[in-house]
Amino acid sequence: MLIAKISAIIIFLIMFACIVTEAFERHITTLVSGALTLSIVFGICMRSTDAIIRTLNYKSFATLEFWYGGGESSGINWATIIFIAGMTVMVEGMGHAGFFDWLCLKIAKLVNYKTVALLICFMIMSAVLAMFIDSITVIMFLAAVTITLAHTLKFDPIPIILAEIFCANLGGSATMCGDPPNIIIGTALGYSFFDFLSNTGVIVGICLIFTIIYFYLVMRKPLLASENDRPADITYPNAEDAIKSKKGFIAVVIVFAIIVTLLVTHSITEITVASIGIIAIILTSIAIVFAFDFKTLKEVFKKVDYKTLLFFVGLFVVVSGLEETGCLEVVAEFIAKVSGGNPYVMVAIIIWLSAICSAFVDNIPFAATMVPVIQSMAVTTGIPLETLAWTLALGTDIGGSATPIGASANVVGTSLATKAGHPVTWGKYCKYNAPATVIVVSICTIALFVLHL
Repeated sequence: MLIAKISAIIIFLIMFACIVTEAFERHITTLVSGALTLSIVFGICMRSTDAIIRTLNYKSFATLEFWYGGGESSGINWATIIFIAGMTVMVEGMGHAGFFDWLCLKIAKLVNYKTVALLICFMIMSAVLAMFIDSITVIMFLAAVTITLAHTLKFDPIPIILAEIFCANLGGSATMCGDPPNIIIGTALGYSFFDFLSNTGVIVGICLIFTIIYFYLVMRKPLLASENDRPADITYPNAEDAIKSKKGFIAVVIVFAIIVTLLVTHSITEITVASIGIIAIILTSIAIVFAFDFKTLKEVFKKVDYKTLLFFVGLFVVVSGLEETGCLEVVAEFIAKVSGGNPYVMVAIIIWLSAICSAFVDNIPFAATMVPVIQSMAVTTGIPLETLAWTLALGTDIGGSATPIGASANVVGTSLATKAGHPVTWGKYCKYNAPATVIVVSICTIALFVLHL
């Protein structure tokens, strides 16, 4: 078993290094690492067919609990993968219908195109939308619209984009479907949309107030200066022009409302996130064909990020290698020993360790690795698993905001700004978002102490 442990750790560390350095495409890295785990760790070292079967987890598709009722998952978390696929298809459909561009332009008109008001409104919109839609997608359309408005209204888009990125990561931590780490935590531990909303959501609501105040104070002067220099003869964009098809617009909004309702009530209806993902794909497909045609539906499916789904498959296999060999139990025991069994110290270690690690490495593999760790810690220390789960979710989601590479939304937002002629350096990014991260993680730590210990 010792050789199996060493092999699992080596494969995991090499995979992590390749992800951080981007030596290869992420999905290639995890798939190869997963294949090595199955063959070397489970096949050669452990000689365990059962470990391979548990990790591949293909039998779960044939169980009622996978589609209705739910429960904890081990091995490849197929519910997470199906759910992300369903939400991606739905969001691509909404984007094709022009929903996101229409929403941004409508809000810009409501605040009379005032840049400081735009900053606050776009921050709130970024946080709220990220509660229901993946933060990467939120930033893709928000940053694009911000850049378009900046070129029209003659202001620097970087302050607003940086604030949008931070709020997308913050808002994503409020619900189960907001950020990939939360989806992993929720599906693995059997928590619902409302479980997250009533726990991390409350803390995020408090943090959002301080976040808006912070960015208002540090961004107000440059935005006001650019607004004062704005020419008087500007032609403002019309929100209605963003709608490609009124029929399609209404159809995708109805689909979105249905899926959100299913997510909010799935703890009552017991419809699992895997089923909700399938329903999202089916309803979006019907809406697109109804409003457009099969050719458009084909285009929507082409835009789905299949590489990310494959990335998850390989990642879950590698993490299962650490779990099956008992490596994660060692990590859990180490944290418990360092904290001396003190729940306050343990929560502080988890949230700050998660935040610091997520600032420099992808928070998705970190979250996937830590889920079985906190499960083991809950058993050995007696601290409620829910408390450790909310701590891990907040740490990984918010900590990723500190640097340009901490979360995928950061990379997408800064890349769009750079391509549009507004480069975002590490110094400029960290100058604004790193202090905000420290402030918010500190608030989260205090809130967890007060509300959950």
